[in-house]
Amino acid sequence: QTQLSESGGEWRQAGESLRLTCTASGLNMFDYDMAWFRQGSGRGREAVACVRRSGQTKTFLESVEGRFTISRDGEKNTLYLQMTNLDSDDTAMYYCAGTTLGCSSRFENYRYWGQGTQVIVPL
Repeated sequence: QTQLSESGGEWRQAGESLRLTCTASGLNMFDYDMAWFRQGSGRGREAVACVRRSGQTKTFLESVEGRFTISRDGEKNTLYLQMTNLDSDDTAMYYCAGTTLGCSSRFENYRYWGQGTQVIVPL
């Protein structure tokens, strides 16, 4: 059974940092393009960043460019999202997702999803 499980979401003050973790079972992350999405209150699900099977990364959101970094640990079969200089607009449920269709901002392209982890950065 394939399962993705996110953790690490917490309450943070603006300007602080946080690292999200996504662990996989029944799925080898090297066989998939892995991404982080987020969905804030009243907003649609938006792609944050992706790491290709090749290891190349892509950031989709201009607002997180230079602040968020996606990475993957093959030995641990784990995906990370390092977030720095957080602000209130980063408040959202964060999801990891996997696809074989290539890094894409379209959530419809992703077959596997975790349940999400909540990040709260109050005003």
